[in-house]
Amino acid sequence: MESSSPRSESQMDPLSTPSFSTLNDLCHDLTSLQDLANRGAWRSVIDKVSRARALNLLQNPHDHLTYLAYNALAFAKLRRFNEASAELDSMEDLDSHHYRYETYPKVYPNRTGSMVPFSLRWLHALLPIKLGHRNQGVDRLYTLLDFVRDKIRDKEKNNLEHSVQIWKKREVFVVNCIIGNHLSHKEFTVCLSLLNELLSRDSLDLLLVSQLGYVQLQIGDLEGAKVSFSKVEDMVEEAKKGNGNGSLLLNEIEMMNLVNRNKALVYLVGKDYVSAVREYEECIERDGSDVVALNNKALCLMYLRDLSDSIKVLENALETVPTMALNETLVVNLCSMYELAYVNHSDIKRTLSNWIARVAPDDFDATCTRTTSLQTLLWTVNDRRSSSKKLSSKKLPHHQLSKPTAHLQNFLNILVDEKRIDLQKAIAKEYEFVYSTIIDTELAMVKLESQHWA
Repeated sequence: MESSSPRSESQMDPLSTPSFSTLNDLCHDLTSLQDLANRGAWRSVIDKVSRARALNLLQNPHDHLTYLAYNALAFAKLRRFNEASAELDSMEDLDSHHYRYETYPKVYPNRTGSMVPFSLRWLHALLPIKLGHRNQGVDRLYTLLDFVRDKIRDKEKNNLEHSVQIWKKREVFVVNCIIGNHLSHKEFTVCLSLLNELLSRDSLDLLLVSQLGYVQLQIGDLEGAKVSFSKVEDMVEEAKKGNGNGSLLLNEIEMMNLVNRNKALVYLVGKDYVSAVREYEECIERDGSDVVALNNKALCLMYLRDLSDSIKVLENALETVPTMALNETLVVNLCSMYELAYVNHSDIKRTLSNWIARVAPDDFDATCTRTTSLQTLLWTVNDRRSSSKKLSSKKLPHHQLSKPTAHLQNFLNILVDEKRIDLQKAIAKEYEFVYSTIIDTELAMVKLESQHWA
């Protein structure tokens, strides 16, 4: 919530000297609500909000807004986006005078500004994207970015240093949301522009420089990525000597692991999986809960045709650090490896699903264990026909088929090693059905791509 007060300058920044001892001082039973959210008990959050509303326990205007924010967030976490959108629609205009402190002088004496939580403004921008209205959502994200930057300038003008830092973190958060959306649509130029704009103001942010390198890798600028990652390594070395700040968000171990993970990505691009595994092992030795390193090490081992060890890495991660490791991407990768390695993979995945049902938060997507993960590039059809035109294997000229990709060769080698080469027909048949359903076309030669392996 954004507020200000006509007090002396040393007292104006509400973040410099908090006037509350517990969260309950801010809002009715907020401690309990926050605890449920931290545990991922989003259904319980919805029940608690409903009960508080039914019993008229919310007395002040900001109480209603706070509970509405938790309710909308819970619906979004549970992927019930229409209900989350309905919560926000009930507010109509987020900048309405109804949601300002000065509208209620008896309740909030000497306070001015908006009482709308920042999370509501973010959800207001995010939900249209989740509902399939990307243009509207992206427009709202950019509007939110302008709003945040206006706040930063305002706080800087009034020398409110603590508030400035909070709003700068929100700026990076919003920019990352925008970049993530543009990346998913391969709009790399916009991503580079946004990152360079942030770096022009803070060139020593390790995470931002690393993100620049990640985008450069995606557009094929390997040399540029190496330069970015080298800069990160130099800054970490300076920080270890006490000559630099490094990143306020990272401790020494996290900074060193960031360097190793960056190096590993360069090795991955060059298909030097052995060197990449070595870098990830250094990360894991320092921090056994580094899930990114654990997941990527397992993928490298899989590409090295060592399915047994790759499965062990992910299973050990789920066993030793379940809170950190239990995410959909890691579970999808593990199930992919099960399907490659075991004939009875259905039983194994069912056991995994039962365990996940007991320990996972409410927003965990349990369907990821049923993902058909044997989706990889079999052959590339260069001459893609109209979606309304059906292709048959007899009519498709031989010159229209390209050579197998390196990923296909690795995949087929794994099938041969595991004596599962007979799966290739089932893979082709399953994908042909899915692909034909999507584009209303029958294909004899199919293109299968994985969103989770590389």
